[in-house]
Amino acid sequence: MANPRLRGWRKWAKKDWAIAAVGFTIILFALTLLFDSRNPTSSSSSTFNLPSNRHLIPLTSLHRAKATGAFCLDGSLPGYHFQKGFGSGSNNWLLHIEGGGWCNSIETCEIRKRTALGSSKDMDPLIPFDGILSHQPSQNPDFYNWNIVKMRYCDGASLAGHPESEFKNGTKLFFRGQLIWEAIMSELLSLGLSKAKQALLTGCSAGGLATLIHCDDFRAHLPKDATVKCLADAGFFLDEPDILGNRTMSDFYHDVVQLQGVAKSLHKKCITEMEPSKCIFPQQIIENIRTPLFVVNPAYDFWQIQHVLVPAGSDPDGYWRRCRLSIQKCDSTQIENLQGFRSSLLKALSKLQHDKEGGMFINSCFVHCQTWMAETWHSSNSPRINNKTIAESVGDWYFNRKVTKEVDCPYPCNPTCYHMDFTQPS
Repeated sequence: MANPRLRGWRKWAKKDWAIAAVGFTIILFALTLLFDSRNPTSSSSSTFNLPSNRHLIPLTSLHRAKATGAFCLDGSLPGYHFQKGFGSGSNNWLLHIEGGGWCNSIETCEIRKRTALGSSKDMDPLIPFDGILSHQPSQNPDFYNWNIVKMRYCDGASLAGHPESEFKNGTKLFFRGQLIWEAIMSELLSLGLSKAKQALLTGCSAGGLATLIHCDDFRAHLPKDATVKCLADAGFFLDEPDILGNRTMSDFYHDVVQLQGVAKSLHKKCITEMEPSKCIFPQQIIENIRTPLFVVNPAYDFWQIQHVLVPAGSDPDGYWRRCRLSIQKCDSTQIENLQGFRSSLLKALSKLQHDKEGGMFINSCFVHCQTWMAETWHSSNSPRINNKTIAESVGDWYFNRKVTKEVDCPYPCNPTCYHMDFTQPS
């Protein structure tokens, strides 16, 4: 039986994913905010009810951003949600960067600036904190009493755009992602982050990529004796050809980097050695990260299958139409292609696999972000590898309880997985 809360994936697939173009229009999904009563397919037989004691966390506008010009795409003020820690977690901090795709052209950024992914005017003023953001120990056993922040994402370039790339021809788009990152960090440091004993920077999807980009900078702002680590959830995007052999994702990232001047936020060593847009891919970023890193990623990430492996326009005859929307609709030849994509992910992660301070949880689910929902982060029916939830694996890694490099067996071996099914009626 499927999980009613997870139906929201399908709702947000239609409503809020950012728009991007690579020769054709691609809808980039924004995995944000609330789940409603819509439903995916799950190999689990259980359903979930919303916790009765959930409470909503208000949006804080970053008023000091005016002084530094740290604006969202439309010129509005960026923001964040903050829940104060307590007890033994009072001096510990968890920062989560929201995801939501990218914009790679004036046209797609103009569309984006009229949504919550480009303007704080459209952001929900109150949101729930679940999963890794939760203050409930049953949901979040290791981080529940920490100071927890959700950074809203409104620049369209993983908090890495620069104003020097803005157009001077009257186009009113603000490429200020790097300034937003710096302004939010400055405010949080003044609220107590500067005295953190333990800290974790995390993010989902485009926010996971932002986590990788800013990981070492996050470490540099905190006390030298603090334990500081980073966790990227569904942010390990691959530089792989699509089914026609085209470098769709590579071309798309090239446009994002060029449009918003992202190269200035990427590692200097990398951009001197190769074309700068290659340096935004996580496989290159992790070559230079010095801060301990954990990667959570499904081996069959539906976003990557739908936008990297089988993007819109790559399947004119419709052979992949059902498979790209539900892994359970794939035939044996298609599954073989997906297993090749899984192998590419594991190869790209090989450096992290051999890093004694690194960790990973690579399950065989057809899903995307997994840390910010209780159902996939930590519950009685969460996906498991070797009988451990994502939360248990991350906790073991962060607190050095155990070496944690969990890599699942290939699909369809894991009965605990949630598999999204976009072929089902809404």
